[in-house]
Amino acid sequence: MPPVFPMLTVLTMFYYICLRRRARTATRGEMMNSRRTIESNSRTLPINSEVVQYAKEVLDFSSHYGSENSMSYTMWNLAGIPNVYPSSGDFTQAAVFRTYGTWWNQCPSAPLPFRRTPQNFQSQDYVELAFEEPVYPTAVHVLETYHPGAVIRILACSANPYSPNPPAEVRWEILWSERPTKVNTSQARQFKPCIKQINFPSNLIRLEVNSTLLDYYTELDAVVLHGVKDRPVLSLKTSLIGMNDLDEEDYEEKDVCGMEVLCKQFNNATLREWTNNGYFDKLPYELIQLILSHLTLPDLCRLAQTCKLLYQHCCDPLQYTHLNLQPYWAKLNDTSLEYLQSRCTLVQWLNLSWTGNRGFISVSGFGRFLKVCGSELVRLELACGHFLNETCLEVISEMCPNLQELNLSSCDKLSPQAFNHIAKLCGLKRLVLYRTKVEQTSLLSILNFCSELQHLSLGSCVMIEDYDVIASMIGTKCKKLRTLDLWRCKNITENGIAELASGCQLLEELDLGWCPTLQSSTGCFANLARKLPNLQKLFLTANRSVCDTDIEELANNCSRLQQLDILGTRMVSPASLRKLLESCKNLSLLDVSFCSQIDNRVVLELNASFPNVFIKKSFTQ
Repeated sequence: MPPVFPMLTVLTMFYYICLRRRARTATRGEMMNSRRTIESNSRTLPINSEVVQYAKEVLDFSSHYGSENSMSYTMWNLAGIPNVYPSSGDFTQAAVFRTYGTWWNQCPSAPLPFRRTPQNFQSQDYVELAFEEPVYPTAVHVLETYHPGAVIRILACSANPYSPNPPAEVRWEILWSERPTKVNTSQARQFKPCIKQINFPSNLIRLEVNSTLLDYYTELDAVVLHGVKDRPVLSLKTSLIGMNDLDEEDYEEKDVCGMEVLCKQFNNATLREWTNNGYFDKLPYELIQLILSHLTLPDLCRLAQTCKLLYQHCCDPLQYTHLNLQPYWAKLNDTSLEYLQSRCTLVQWLNLSWTGNRGFISVSGFGRFLKVCGSELVRLELACGHFLNETCLEVISEMCPNLQELNLSSCDKLSPQAFNHIAKLCGLKRLVLYRTKVEQTSLLSILNFCSELQHLSLGSCVMIEDYDVIASMIGTKCKKLRTLDLWRCKNITENGIAELASGCQLLEELDLGWCPTLQSSTGCFANLARKLPNLQKLFLTANRSVCDTDIEELANNCSRLQQLDILGTRMVSPASLRKLLESCKNLSLLDVSFCSQIDNRVVLELNASFPNVFIKKSFTQ
């Protein structure tokens, strides 16, 4: 009689897999059980207890709709237990990113896209969350309470943010990713993607979002991390478990964009000797360069290993005039920059946004790179670059004499005095200081010396004491200004607006959202409409005093208007909106959310009459 033990072992494994599948779909109460066991062959085998935890702290994020000094609509609402879920609707207790839809890419302030951006990188914003206990993740649940569908990537980090000792190595692994997809509902949902298994415990989770397909702002309420303390024996990559799930090689991160590997390939490796390079020898140099210009950076790295001719082309500095390193933020470090230096001597556009955090890029490494590659720089993107300090800005001001565009969005760890160095960049045409600690004295100096500015973002700059003084300086010095973001400027008044409108008559875009000190009764909005006929985008978000007179002035004077946000006003009637829509033929976005005189019936009527305009009406359910 054959032994039965092999069969029992197989049954045991099958029973174990079934229990694990059940654990992933069980109720929260079942998941919190301290122990589960299976009985097999008169033995008890312990199974890892699953830990379920909400985010303890929000560590970092790229943008949010709310104010820096409150909790309404801020990323900080993602910490802790749900505030809203399972309710649906627009609630101030949720976390909301700054933008949605395609509108922000269609306005005058939108920067041109970088060439060679990989198609699989479509993240626009991110938020990083710390949890109490490091675990091997088995599930990540995102509670979305309004217009879900923005989350496109979830990553886990090996670094413990609560460890007193800095890690020897920091690794990021993608748990789940997907292209942006349209979700045809605005209702709340618990988003439960099937994540892959990783080989290290983590209590640092990162969500990356893309909101371009959404009809309105996405709102997130909480994030739940499920995991086990000990490394699981079996993988739980998919909800349907097959034999391939037992192969650990399937779960190795196939990071085709790993900069460490690719940059080593850039090194002067010994290439095989070939008698000729095939038909490539017969092609003009310029034609090969044109063909290679369509490849991504990783593809260039790989192609450089094929033959000496292509190695020469792939290392030609002309291939790197536009260099977008943001998609490789998780791998880019000092060594990567060192390898790229010799190829970036002619770089004109450089994107280092999101890169260098947690020690990946040092101040000295950044300085060495710019000393070699900064002379031709025209555009420098450094959004969320938390490695930056005053020395870095000093290096930028000295090594980048031709710089015209500088983005320091959400570089909220830069000291106030660091911004003094920006005043040396007299040729600046675009400056983004959203969510920075720039102070009034530094900003006045910048405005005084950078008179060529055409695009200026000062949204959520809470350290500025008197925005009327700033507006007066802008009106006096920045005559070429085309776009201005004053989102959540707490103290600008009609006096500052008057100075601005008189001095900057080329303005095409103006964001005065959530500026509570502006009152329509002073005539400030009507004055804007009369003085700024080129306006294409005007945001007066949450200004309760906007009235019919203001709308009629816009209709009479701003025929080029394309985007208008008057969310929250109680003083605008359907008749004035109809007049505006009839006059402004190019209008594509009209946000009348929470406008008490504009109900859904009115919106339906206006939509029927003006089908080319996206009219947004939002309300709390």
